[in-house]
Amino acid sequence: MKNTTIEYFNEKAQKCFDDAFTITERTNQDHFLSYLKPGAHILDFGCGSGRDSRYFMDKGFEVTSTDGSAGMAALASVYLGKPVKVMEFNELDDENLYDGIFASASIMHIEYEKLEELFPKMIRAMKKGGILYVSFKYGEGEGFLGKRFYTYMNEDRFARFIEPFTELEVITSGIFGNEHPGQMDFRWLYAILRKK
Repeated sequence: MKNTTIEYFNEKAQKCFDDAFTITERTNQDHFLSYLKPGAHILDFGCGSGRDSRYFMDKGFEVTSTDGSAGMAALASVYLGKPVKVMEFNELDDENLYDGIFASASIMHIEYEKLEELFPKMIRAMKKGGILYVSFKYGEGEGFLGKRFYTYMNEDRFARFIEPFTELEVITSGIFGNEHPGQMDFRWLYAILRKK
């Protein structure tokens, strides 16, 4: 099946890149970083524009940036001044490498069943004590919005989803609001987890 989400981001790469920089709030990024040691190695998993990668790099962290869209990765590579690896989520095969994984508004673009397959890969890719940040559009179910696919999460759904992954403990989770000025209001669920 053709991945129309990646197709969308390739077609709209410049617009998505530009739109990313209308968001200036850094609360979630700082919250994630507060659990990491200085200079920790972060995987920015689905980095999009590279905006968060740059923020982490500027704060002295080692950052590996990946994105499934070749168009987005090319723009982010120029912005960051270093290569961004073109990689779909299911291609993650690192082991015991990262102190933290930042998956902000990224892994929500794959099906629930694929998320169930992805979490063990993310767990394996992190060192013991590694910190995982994830965020999803708030709601239930899954489906397409235009060309882009979304898996939605609310508190109950995420709690049920995460229960089998006993290697992870939830440090904190919560809801935050719309970050895009001028867009209709919507909410996000975020969670910060630690690998035991």
